Formats: sequence, C-alpha cells, structure tokens
Amino acid sequence: MLTTQMYTNASKGTGILASDLTAALFGTRPPARVLVVDDDPLTAQLLISIAEREGYQVVSVDDGPKAYRMLKSDANFTAAVFNMTMPNLNGVDIVRYMKTEKRLMRIPVILVAGDHGLRRISDSFAAGALAFLPKPFTTENLGRTIRLAIDQTARKPSYERLGKAA
Repeated sequence: MLTTQMYTNASKGTGILASDLTAALFGTRPPARVLVVDDDPLTAQLLISIAEREGYQVVSVDDGPKAYRMLKSDANFTAAVFNMTMPNLNGVDIVRYMKTEKRLMRIPVILVAGDHGLRRISDSFAAGALAFLPKPFTTENLGRTIRLAIDQTARKPSYERLGKAA
C-alpha cells in the first residue's frame, strides 16, 4: 500500500493513501484492485479478463500459499475472487485467515467452485465469504457479483468493515 507522509504545523505525521491524494488533487480515483486466485490457468485467465473488462486492476496468483503471502504483505484490495478448491491451501482456508486479521476483514471475498453442493455453499458463507459463484458462470454474473460486493462493502459503516459489533 503506497502511503504519502504529510506533516502539519504541529509536526505530527499523518499518513495519506496515495489513492486518496490523487482523488483530492485530480478528482479521480485509480481503479479498484481485485485479487484473483485460481490454480487452473484457463479459469484464472477468464477471471482476470472479466475483471479487467469491468475496469478493475487485477493482481493474480496461482495458488493458496502465494495468496496468503500476498495478503500478509499487501491488504490494499477492494475485492477478492478465490477458487474454492486448490491444492495446499484452498479458498475457504484463505477466507478464514482473512477474517482473523483486522486489516483484511474489510475485503469482500467471492468464492467460485465447480462443485456447488449445499455443503460447499454452506462452508463458503460459514468461513466469511460474501458470495458464492458456481462454475460455469457468465461474464455478466462475475462482473455483477464483483460490483455488488464492492458496493455493499463501500456502504457499510467503518466499524462494520473492521468487524466490530454494532
């Protein structure tokens, strides 16, 4: 996360996100960043293409452990799309980890899976995913689901995004 340091007359440092500074100076925001995690190259490319077509900046990794390391070092994502079933560390486990870290709790997660039995769907929501999208999905389904996830999260009061009880 790129942060700009600003100092006031009282010489107290205040951190400003570069995206907020850009918005204040130029009236625009950079595109929302979406993390895509899928071990299948074809599905990953489809997810990336759809998200980019929707205007998002996509960061993609091809397995759960890489996603875990990415999230430990960079929490600056507006949404995430994970394959539910990946070797080593699956999407549900990544979501569970994210719900234990305050800086990651605010990121809405969409889980996608080819197996869409009730158990899979239930596990997704129990872990903390905001949406479950069964494969095969359409371009419109994924685009709409990402938009809704981002819009819903943006409308929540900050105390809810931090996971605190109201």
